Order: sequence, then C-alpha cells, then structure tokens
Amino acid sequence: MRDEAALFAALGDDTRLGLVARLGEGPSSIAGLTRGGDLTRQAVTKHLYVLERAGLVSCARLGRESLWELRRQRLEEARAFLDVMSQRWDDRLERLRVYVEDHKP
Repeated sequence: MRDEAALFAALGDDTRLGLVARLGEGPSSIAGLTRGGDLTRQAVTKHLYVLERAGLVSCARLGRESLWELRRQRLEEARAFLDVMSQRWDDRLERLRVYVEDHKP
C-alpha cells in the first residue's frame, strides 16, 4: 500500500497533474515544459523529481539536454489499483442494498 500512497501523493498536486498531462503528449525537456506556462525551470524540476520518485516519469540524457518521459505502465498500475478499490466498494454497496431490502418493515 505504501507504493500506491507515494503514487497518489505525487498525483495529488495540480501542477504535477499538468506535467503528467503534458508528458502524455510526448517526451519533453524542462525548457519545453516551462514554455507557455507560469512555472520556472526550478519549479518544474522540483515537481519532476517528485514524479520520478513515484515512478511516474523517467529522464534520459541526450547530450546536454535531458528529456523527460511519462512512464505509462505506472499510470496503468494506478488505474488497476483504483479498479480494485472501485469493485470493493461496489460489492459493499450491493451487500448494503440487499441488507436494507431484506430488512424493510
């Protein structure tokens, strides 16, 4: 569960969600991620490191430039976790519905 907590903590920030969305369009440099936005290079770097620690992005060096890329497998793991949780709640709610129906006056 700790792994999922780190994952969702990283995704629990609007700025990082925006970076994930941008990287969903394809790999980018920090300069590319700051272009057209309100974030400084330092802020983008800070957020990328949080995403990297959570396994959501990876960085590849190309000469002097670093390209950041979304790790889609990690997002699939997040979705799978949410699917399991959703099914558990659906099952619990169905049992509650049955219980209420069976115990109506």
